[in-house]
Amino acid sequence: MLSISLLSLQQYEITPQILKRNQEADYTSVEYKQFKVQTWPENEYGTFYSGDSYIVLNTYIKPGEDKLRYDLHFWIGKYSTQDEYGTAAYKTVELDCFLNDEPVQHRETQGHESSLFKSYFPSITIRKGGAKSGFRHVEEAKAEPKLYHFSNDGRTVKVYEKTPYKEYLTSDDVFIIDSGDHLYQCNGAKCDKMEKFSAAAYLQDLETKRKVRSTILDEQTDGFDSIMQYLKDRDGGKPKKVVPKPQRESIKRMLEISEEGGQCKIDDVAEGDSVCLGLLNPDNCFIVDVVKHVFVWVGGRASQKEKQNGLGYAHNYLKGVGYPDVPISVLKQGMDHLLIDALQQ
Repeated sequence: MLSISLLSLQQYEITPQILKRNQEADYTSVEYKQFKVQTWPENEYGTFYSGDSYIVLNTYIKPGEDKLRYDLHFWIGKYSTQDEYGTAAYKTVELDCFLNDEPVQHRETQGHESSLFKSYFPSITIRKGGAKSGFRHVEEAKAEPKLYHFSNDGRTVKVYEKTPYKEYLTSDDVFIIDSGDHLYQCNGAKCDKMEKFSAAAYLQDLETKRKVRSTILDEQTDGFDSIMQYLKDRDGGKPKKVVPKPQRESIKRMLEISEEGGQCKIDDVAEGDSVCLGLLNPDNCFIVDVVKHVFVWVGGRASQKEKQNGLGYAHNYLKGVGYPDVPISVLKQGMDHLLIDALQQ
C-alpha cells in the first residue's frame, strides 16, 4: 500500500511495484489525518470527509505506449483548515518532484470538482467531520439517525451526509435515512434513475457492512410519511436562503507571470478569441483562464521558484477575481495538447 510520511521525501514508500499497482488499480488515494499522510482504504475510494484533505494519484498508460503517465490531484474539503490546505499543496509538489515532474497537478475543492476528477468514481460521497471526529471505520449504530442526500450534477451522483432535518427531504432527489437498526431509501417524486441506482448500491453496501435490513420507499407511497419520525425540526426556524453566486463571465484570459528581483509580476496578455498557444513564452509561467477551469502553463526555462509556485499563482488569481473554488491544473511545457483541448471547448 502507498504510505506517505509528512516529515520528509525520503519516507515516501513509492517503488516500481507500487506504481505497477497504481496502474492496475487506476488510482491511489491518500488522506491527511491531523497532518499525517496515510493510505485511504480502497473500499472507501470515492468517500471524502468535509473536514479533511486528500491526494489522488491516477496512473495510466496511453494506447501504444509503455510510459506511465500521472494525474496528481489534491482535494480540499469545505472545512479543511488552511494548514491542511498548505500541507496538501506542499506534499503534492513534493510527490510531483519525486515522479520527475511528470504528473499533471490538479487542485480540487469540495463541490467544484473537475470533470476528470469526477470520472474516477461512480459516485462521490461527502461525509461530515474528519479525522478528529473518529470517522475512520464502519462504526456501530449511533443514537441519532443519519441522513444521506443523493444528487446528480449531470456527470456524477454526489452523496452528502446532512444533519437529519425534515426540511432537507425534497422531491427532487433520493435520500437514505439510517435509523441505526434499519435503512430507508426515500425516492423523491422527481428524482432521476442515476440517483436511484447510486442510492441502491450505497444501501446494499451498508446492508452488507452493518448486517441490517432496509426498505425502499417512493414519495407517493403511504409509508413515506412514516420515516419522518427519524428526522427533526431545525431549532430557530428555517435557515437563511443562500443566494447563488452569479456565473462567471465567459471570457477566456491569459496572464504572464515572471519573478524579477524577488517580486512576482503579473501582466495581462490576451483575452477572448485572442488567447492562443503562440503567446506562451518558455522563459515564464502563464495563467490561462478558460472560465470553468484555470491552467498554469510552466515554461521550460522558467525559474525554479516559478515552477514550484504554479498552484499558488492560480489560487491567488482566483481569489482576486472572486471565484476561489474553480479547478486548477498545472501543465509543464510539452503538455500543450491538454491546453489545446481546453481552449477548443
